[in-house]
Amino acid sequence: MKIVAIIGARPQFIKHFPFELACKDKVELITIHTGQHYDDNMSEVFFTQLKMSTPNYTLHVGSGAHGEQTGKMMIEIEKIINRATPDGVVIYGDTNSTLAGALVASKLHIPIFHIEAGLRSFNKKMPEEVNRVLTDHISDLLFVPSAIAVQNLKSEGIEQGVFEVGDIMKDLVQYVTKNNLLSNHTPKEKNYYYTTIHRPYNTDNKDRLGYILDVLNHLDKKVIFSLHPRTKNLAASYRLNLDDYSNINFIEPQSYFSNLGYLQGSEGLITDSGGMQKEAFWLKKKCVTIRKETEWKETLIDDANILLFDNLSTLQDEIKKTPKSWNDTLYGDGNSASKMVGGILQFLN
Repeated sequence: MKIVAIIGARPQFIKHFPFELACKDKVELITIHTGQHYDDNMSEVFFTQLKMSTPNYTLHVGSGAHGEQTGKMMIEIEKIINRATPDGVVIYGDTNSTLAGALVASKLHIPIFHIEAGLRSFNKKMPEEVNRVLTDHISDLLFVPSAIAVQNLKSEGIEQGVFEVGDIMKDLVQYVTKNNLLSNHTPKEKNYYYTTIHRPYNTDNKDRLGYILDVLNHLDKKVIFSLHPRTKNLAASYRLNLDDYSNINFIEPQSYFSNLGYLQGSEGLITDSGGMQKEAFWLKKKCVTIRKETEWKETLIDDANILLFDNLSTLQDEIKKTPKSWNDTLYGDGNSASKMVGGILQFLN
């Protein structure tokens, strides 16, 4: 069987690696990298250290307005799929690359297999929410990480082709920890909180970003802040002097291994990322999410993860609270990719 897989953003590299491993000797896998986001740090880890195959096609679409970016992707993806004539198309998550691939495959009547389906933040101001809802409604197989995701789909009338297989990102975290791949990526720093902030509702307003930085600057431990290029550029445009925040150590965006290394060595995570909420849980690190909602509601059980947004005055207290317990089976057993490949082959046969 011949499958086209479409990746385009940092989290999709993470999801694609375990899927590629599971496809070996079972499926002919053709990978399209849209170039929606490109990070040499990220690519270097997957292509050299983990030996992930170089994508068969790289589109170099780059950034741009949502419609422009998605349209450019669709034009190029359609050309490739028409040449490759695959038996199915795999898409990951909720980016513009996800939606572009799903729309093209749907128009060409090619089966769509959505990995990480069924998630809902119920906030349609987030472009990711629109992408994932539309994609789920035109997918043939929907691989979901949890019972809540199954219920989300059921409430929208989607019950056929839904498979609860766990989270494919857990496959990679287990692979990395079992093979001791973080040993060379443990930071020298001790006794710190790790932070990543990049979403528009936290960065697109000077007062909001300044407020978050001020709260972080007054925490009881040093803060190591992995500074997303978007956040860095906006801070500069607001004329916020990062040197004024003496308790915050701003560092460049980290590779996958280094990012996990900083998280593993921390006293807790403060983030607005989606995937890092899960990674913190699996590494048993307390997480405070600077958002009003999360797609990963299961991480909120027993206070392993806490949502804070409007009033951050309790951040210090929340980050120090010890979770009541850790569920080692959350989001599967680390074999999600194999279950997905098995499901795809069964469907196609």
